[in-house]
Amino acid sequence: MKIRTLLLSVPIGAMLMACSTKVPDSFTENEALPAIYPDYVNVTIPVNLAPLTFELDDPDADGMVARYAAGDVEIICADKMQPDIDDWHELIQSTINHQPSTIQVDVYARHGDQWTHYKPFSIYVSPDSIDPWLSYRLIPPSFVSYEALTISQRCLENYDESVIYDNMLCGLEKDGQCINCHHYQQFNPQRMQFHARQNHGGTVIAYDGKLTKVNMKNDSILSAGVYPAWHPWLNLIVYSTDKTHQSFHTTDPNKIEVFDTESDIIAYDVERAEVTNLENDPNEMEVFPAWAPDGRTLYYCSAHFEVGDSITNRNLEVVNRSQELKYNIYRKSFNPDTWEFGPRELVFDADSLLATDSLSERQSGGSAVLPRISPDGRFLVFTMASYGYFHIWHHDADLWMIDLKGLGASPLTPANSPDTESYHTWSSNSRWLVFSSRRDDGVFTRPFFAHIDEEGNVGKPFELPAADPDYHRQFMRCYNIPEFMRGPVTIAPQTFADVLKGEGITVKYVQQLHR
Repeated sequence: MKIRTLLLSVPIGAMLMACSTKVPDSFTENEALPAIYPDYVNVTIPVNLAPLTFELDDPDADGMVARYAAGDVEIICADKMQPDIDDWHELIQSTINHQPSTIQVDVYARHGDQWTHYKPFSIYVSPDSIDPWLSYRLIPPSFVSYEALTISQRCLENYDESVIYDNMLCGLEKDGQCINCHHYQQFNPQRMQFHARQNHGGTVIAYDGKLTKVNMKNDSILSAGVYPAWHPWLNLIVYSTDKTHQSFHTTDPNKIEVFDTESDIIAYDVERAEVTNLENDPNEMEVFPAWAPDGRTLYYCSAHFEVGDSITNRNLEVVNRSQELKYNIYRKSFNPDTWEFGPRELVFDADSLLATDSLSERQSGGSAVLPRISPDGRFLVFTMASYGYFHIWHHDADLWMIDLKGLGASPLTPANSPDTESYHTWSSNSRWLVFSSRRDDGVFTRPFFAHIDEEGNVGKPFELPAADPDYHRQFMRCYNIPEFMRGPVTIAPQTFADVLKGEGITVKYVQQLHR
């Protein structure tokens, strides 16, 4: 039996107990599960994940001892559960060699001189691995300033984190810009892109070592492209192009509303620098394109919105009627040989849903956005709220899933919480979903991961592990748009900045892309 004890700035009493290299000898039993942060009780994790760390979420406790046990391996930590990574690997290996593949967890809390042993729980170890890297935008939870933005990356197999691009490299305040919408072709970190708005505005595209800045503005399209969807193998990126506005509420629980007054779907030929409109009906607002893994189907969302002839200010009309915006999910066929798109086809009519338990206390109908299709082609996950499309600011936003074999849609209940779920991405093996959630405190979005098996059964989500379990409670940033990657981006942040400061390629508008 291997025992590892960690002494981590613990009170004197707890330190003495930790020095005994064992769990307490005398304690009372409590049939309740322990309150720990992050909540890793009965979660399912990938076999290659970094060590799970946690602390007791009980302000009245004077100390904690916790134990991980699997097979013939045991790890005991005091104050905070922070396993050594080598010991964690031995523990995980032991779960593989001893079925079922679980880690048993025992938590002991001390109140004064009395120890309490809480009901043990399990951590289930799935043989389904997870992509080793995750990237995300880190942003303060306010709109006072947006220059303090980074696109960062984290190794999920340990705690290594680095910056892909730092927005402060290109200017501050009035000379600054917003960066957003990082995206990859097939999880490939050597094929990525991101946008900048305002100063130094443009789209930066990295493709197998070549860096290019693109000025996608053109008189024939609404604006530069956002919300990218890179074709699975062709050098073709579909975007939505939007006239975006925001309003700030004083009494509504959703403090900020971000909306489009107009939006279309465009396609961009990276090699020829040609762009064209795919959908530009003035009465339809189209957003969030996403490719199916077969490369022959493009999904996107659209809301029908008409403005009468007597209305002279469309922007104000959209603001006043923003809760009428209900987005449905559509798709278009695509021929990879000719680059021709077919007519749109309705996939999910969220606007026509009647109020149900899953849409409780909402208006009739919902709004479905962010369709993402699993790489095996089986499932489509989207985010549902009562209206609008910027669901990261909607506290009622939940994840839903469509089984593309039968086109049935239902809430992804095991993954949802009473607060916001949004911005989700599939892993390359279709077994893991990462999404942003405000479930911890209602303010900060943090990455959560859920296992989804071949039949669509969903495991309890778990929060991104950190070396110190209290890290996210002290980290004053939101995680935005988490994206899986097969490896790290190796281009230096300053190299991205140098390209962004330069002149961009001007696109040419064509009536139709072709090959």
